[in-house]
Amino acid sequence: MSNSLVVYNTLSRKKETFVPIHPPFVSMYVCGPTVYGEPHLGHARPAIVFDLVFRYLKHLGFKVRYVRNITDVGHLENDADEGEDKIIKKAHLEKIEPMEVAQMYIDKYHFAMDKLNVQRPSIEPRASGHIIEQIEMIEKIIEKGYAYITNGSVYFDVPKFDKDFGYGKLSGRILDELIANSRELDGQSEKRNPADFALWKKAAPEHIMQWNSPWCKGFPGWHIECTAMSTKYLGEHFDIHGGGMDLLFPHHESEVCQSTIANGIESVKYWMHNNMITINGQKMGKSLGNFITLDEFFEGTHPNLQQAFSPMTIRFFILQAHYRSTLDFSNEALQAAEKGLNKLFETYRTLVDLKPTSNSTNEEVEKEIKSLFQQSSNALNDDFNSPMVIANLFDASRIINTVKAGNQTISQENKNTCLHLFDTFLFDILGLKQSDDTKNQDNLENDLMQIILSLRSEAKNRKDYATADNIRNLLTDIGITIKDTKEGVEWSK
Repeated sequence: MSNSLVVYNTLSRKKETFVPIHPPFVSMYVCGPTVYGEPHLGHARPAIVFDLVFRYLKHLGFKVRYVRNITDVGHLENDADEGEDKIIKKAHLEKIEPMEVAQMYIDKYHFAMDKLNVQRPSIEPRASGHIIEQIEMIEKIIEKGYAYITNGSVYFDVPKFDKDFGYGKLSGRILDELIANSRELDGQSEKRNPADFALWKKAAPEHIMQWNSPWCKGFPGWHIECTAMSTKYLGEHFDIHGGGMDLLFPHHESEVCQSTIANGIESVKYWMHNNMITINGQKMGKSLGNFITLDEFFEGTHPNLQQAFSPMTIRFFILQAHYRSTLDFSNEALQAAEKGLNKLFETYRTLVDLKPTSNSTNEEVEKEIKSLFQQSSNALNDDFNSPMVIANLFDASRIINTVKAGNQTISQENKNTCLHLFDTFLFDILGLKQSDDTKNQDNLENDLMQIILSLRSEAKNRKDYATADNIRNLLTDIGITIKDTKEGVEWSK
């Protein structure tokens, strides 16, 4: 296992050497989807980012327990403490049970993630299945004097926490500024302070999803679920907590408050946040008309899309940017990603079919490929820098194509080193894969080319050089080059 991995910790706002609490075990919790709508591009980025983290930590030899939750209760509109539960709202519209809504979109989320080759987490708990744990944690917070009950609802006392521990360590928010920007008219809220957040909400009689509690029939607040479930499955102190930058405040800041009081410790050692995806420079949103679901990407059915894009193109597009940078979608950017990915896949297929041109190892090629392998490892050790890994793979493609063109020699040992580079980084760690359709298309293409080349060979044997040259010229016109060698005829696109 490597001890050179560094990660950017949102809490300290700097890169830190990654040292697990209990090596060789790594505990990781990532905020998963709220299941009330179709999975979209915003769901894809954190899933792919933390899939990369998961894959690389395992590659380093760590034993990783990866927990990714599902929010199926308690997430109110506008991420506030008032309003309708998003899942219940969808249930009313669809005229079905809330758990049917949740299950329907969980299935769609899993189906989309499988297409994107995102590995399933070790544990995937649902908020609705952990009501007891959430109630028990709220009771601890009340006992320690950092929560209060109003009309059956329970709220976290943020000013008291701020006085004793300091609020805003994770997000950098200052409590006085929050209060000044969110003042409410007297009597409008049952909170003592507008910055306080709900741990448990009293349910109105018509509220479908509600449970008994020591305070009232109601449902948990959004923030308490992650603190309760991460504690249950990873303990009071764990290694990594991840999620999108949009969760930094108020969700993750509230988690810091809850765990500090309930567990007596700031539970998370390393906070990691992926940045947002924009579309043509704008934040993605239904109100802007630029909200694109993953199915619409895969099928090309959204009016803003010029074509359909494969799941692997989406994955490659996301990995081309560092996870902490903003990623802007455009048709041109995805088309460029598609072209680049196809080039890497084509290079790999070329490499697999490449016949060694030398019996002895080409030390120059061997040294360059091994250097690219080390550079790729160094890139991932530097806060999971996937764009640099991709750049190294393109450098390796250049070497392979130089060999194919006959300008460089390669031995079987050199070839094995190249294969190891691509197998390790392109497929195992970046998680990219060629689809069966692509493989079938390649087989069909190769079979057709063999038929065409055999016709050309027959023409040459008949001394019908005009026909043979015409076949060569027609192939050149469509971008296919053929080369006569001692071993036979080779072709390439």
